Amino acid sequence: MRIFGIFFSLMNILKKAFINLLWVFHRKYFHHNREYSNQNKFKKINKNLTSYNKILIFTITLVLCLNTNLTNMFIGKPLNLATATTSIKLPLSTRGAKIVDARENRVLLRGVNWFGMETETHSPHGLWKRDYKDMLAQIKLLGYNLIRLPYSVQALRSQEISGIDFSIGSNQELEGKTPLELMDTIVEEAQRQGLLILLDSHRLNDERIPELWYGDGYTEADWINTWLLLAQRYKNQPNVIGADLKNEPHGKASWGTDDLATDWRLAAERAGNAIGTINPNWLIVVEGVENNVPGQYLARHWQGGNLEGVLHYPVRLSLRRKLVYSPHEYGPGVYDQPYFSDKNFPNNLIDRWQIGFHYISSQNRAPIFVGEFGGRLVNDEKETIWFNKFVKYIDEKNLSFAVWSWNPNSDDTGGILLDDWKSIDLPKQKILSQVLPVDFNDIVGRLGEPDKSEQQIQDSNLELARNEKLKTTTEIYADWQTGFCTRFKITNNSSETVENWQLKFNMNQAKITNSWNGDFKQQLDKYTVTPFDWGRTIQPKQVRHVGFCAQKLGSNFSPQQVELEFRI
Repeated sequence: MRIFGIFFSLMNILKKAFINLLWVFHRKYFHHNREYSNQNKFKKINKNLTSYNKILIFTITLVLCLNTNLTNMFIGKPLNLATATTSIKLPLSTRGAKIVDARENRVLLRGVNWFGMETETHSPHGLWKRDYKDMLAQIKLLGYNLIRLPYSVQALRSQEISGIDFSIGSNQELEGKTPLELMDTIVEEAQRQGLLILLDSHRLNDERIPELWYGDGYTEADWINTWLLLAQRYKNQPNVIGADLKNEPHGKASWGTDDLATDWRLAAERAGNAIGTINPNWLIVVEGVENNVPGQYLARHWQGGNLEGVLHYPVRLSLRRKLVYSPHEYGPGVYDQPYFSDKNFPNNLIDRWQIGFHYISSQNRAPIFVGEFGGRLVNDEKETIWFNKFVKYIDEKNLSFAVWSWNPNSDDTGGILLDDWKSIDLPKQKILSQVLPVDFNDIVGRLGEPDKSEQQIQDSNLELARNEKLKTTTEIYADWQTGFCTRFKITNNSSETVENWQLKFNMNQAKITNSWNGDFKQQLDKYTVTPFDWGRTIQPKQVRHVGFCAQKLGSNFSPQQVELEFRI
């Protein structure tokens, strides 16, 4: 009804303007003429104006139609995102420290990482439990407007996907698709639901995150050509907003060294400029390194989190207004860095964040997009303090971000979802609601309680191996027709530090295809897992995770006889 009120108000305004025009062009109607009394004069005017009303209605309608079509013709139709009151006009660019849309309005990206396409399933995880459209709708409901979508080069060259129950709802649409076609479907449905997509080159093969942008059987050309394929493929898909060039450069990766073999800054320029020639609309997202930056101030950084080098060695793109820098930041639950034990914790973190990455934004050099941060908040006071502090920092500095992760099967961080792939981690989401455009209390009632029957099924898959010092939990958290994924959680319940631990188990009728956080060695049906160097020590009350995914070779595939060996 309001639109009709506005319409007739506009008509009255134009009607008065129309009378004024008549005064100019048809003065005979308004002259004081002795032949007419004032009453007769206005009767004649009104008679003529009655005939003009139809012309007025037609004119207003024509103007409104022309305005709408001309707007769409010259600046494109806006994509509505995040809230009903927010309209983001794509593509995105940058202005100083801000990400802006095509109207130069500031845009804050509020995202989640939904991983899986970089693993052996070549599909986003959880589709063995959920309809993919339902998953996207829940992401939108919680107030997020972006999905950072990891992939591997190996996956996009493959012809097969797995880890999907095609009998669930809309998942039947995914059957028979290649990984690239599956990505197309996710992207298109995301646009329909008002979600942006940031593509993330997370791995080269399906097994691990490489130190550099080449290796593991792939060349720099393989990496760049995959980006060019995607840039061309999604050139006309407006909700695909950019390229996160490489996930977490670390180890040998350097910044500002001018070593063509290791200088990540130079590699990012080569890839970013190549992408820009094909798809100039994309944002180019460049992560940091871990170490090897000339003159760096801080001794420790997370992998991909060191952007100190931008101060003297900025990335130089041909399309300067497309560059975004992206640190990753984690808490003590991932690794208990020395600065988490500083007497000034957590206030000491502010200077670290300013030196490590935020100076880029505060000096108006470029925007910051925190591509990953997250953690498990259960029974870990220090982790919760860190998480709260960082979320408040994001809010105060108006930073864009993507939480790691949407998935619950991220061993060291957990997810927004709980293990049933439906229920929400409410304490975590409540903290995150500080930086989301929705009222947490308004949506809690619509989220529902965890499915108790699902929890009972999960409990039946748990095997506990206890001793006086360590507790080991073994969980099959993903199970589909041809494969499954298992994680081992090792908790140090003692008051003493545990070192050089190993995990052993037996497994028949299964072949490991992917593993993490440890070196898995097989001898017949016996497996020995040695943690990587950074995880060999477990402090009191600390937790470590290792895990794997495997192909089923029969019905007797579950890990058995899980044991730990360690020394104190």
